[in-house]
Amino acid sequence: MAREKKRRSNGRRSPLAAAALIGIGLLLTGGIYAGASAAMAATDDNSTTTSTLTVEDGQKLFQANCATCHGMDLQGSEAGPSLYGAGELSVHFQVSTGRMPLQAQAPQAPQKPVQFTEEQIDAIGKYVQSTSPGPTFPDDETLDGEGDLANGAELFRINCAMCHNVAGAGGALTEGKYAPNLHTTTPVNMYAAMVTGPQNMPVFNNLNLTVEDKRDIISYLMYNQESPSVGGFTLGSLGPVSEGLFIWVFGIGSLIALTVWITAKSN
Repeated sequence: MAREKKRRSNGRRSPLAAAALIGIGLLLTGGIYAGASAAMAATDDNSTTTSTLTVEDGQKLFQANCATCHGMDLQGSEAGPSLYGAGELSVHFQVSTGRMPLQAQAPQAPQKPVQFTEEQIDAIGKYVQSTSPGPTFPDDETLDGEGDLANGAELFRINCAMCHNVAGAGGALTEGKYAPNLHTTTPVNMYAAMVTGPQNMPVFNNLNLTVEDKRDIISYLMYNQESPSVGGFTLGSLGPVSEGLFIWVFGIGSLIALTVWITAKSN
C-alpha cells in the first residue's frame, strides 16, 4: 500500500505546470497578434504610399487648415494675405518648412515641425495652382548642383550675403525680423525663395537672376552644405562677432587667470 501511494504522489502534476502552460499560451497568442498587426500596418503603409491625393483632397486640406486666414477662395483676410498668383511653389516653401500653418502672429513666420506629409503638401499646392496659377517647380537640371560654383559664390555675395551672411549662416534684420540660415535648406526651397520672395526677401525674377544664375547660386550653397570647415570650429560662421567674443571671453579670461595665479605665487 505504501508503494502504491508513493507512485500516485510521484505522478501528480506540479502546481507550476498550469501557470507555465498559461504563460506559453499567452506568449504564443501575443506573438501571433503582433505579427498580424505588423503585417496589416505594412500593408496600410504601402497602400498609403501608392495612393495619390487629388486636387479635391488638396481643397479639403486647404479649407480645413488654411482658409481661416487666407479665405475660402484664397482672397485673404485681416489675418493673412491673398494667395492670388502665389502658385504651388510658394505653398511648397511655406508648408514644407513648417512656416505654415502659422502658429501665432509675429514679425516673421518661424520654421517649425512640418504638419503635413509630402503628398498632402503637393495636393494643397496643386489646388492653389489650379485656382490661382503662379510660380511652379523648376526642372531637375536647375537643382542638380552642377552649376558654376565661382559664379554662384559671386552672385550670392552680391545679392544675398548682406542678409544671409557670406557663409549662409543668416542674420538679424530690423523690427524683430531675421534672415534664416541656409545650412539645411533644400535646393527646391532655395529656388522657391528666390522666385517667390517669402517674408522680407525680394523676388528675383529672370531679369534679375537668370535660371542659370539661380542654378549657380544653388550649386554654391549645396557645396557649402557638404563641405567641412577647413579652418576648424566655425563658431556659428558669424564672422568677427563670434570670433571676437571667443577671444574676449577665453583670451582675456585666460590672461586674467594667469595674472591672478602669478600674483598668488609671488605672495
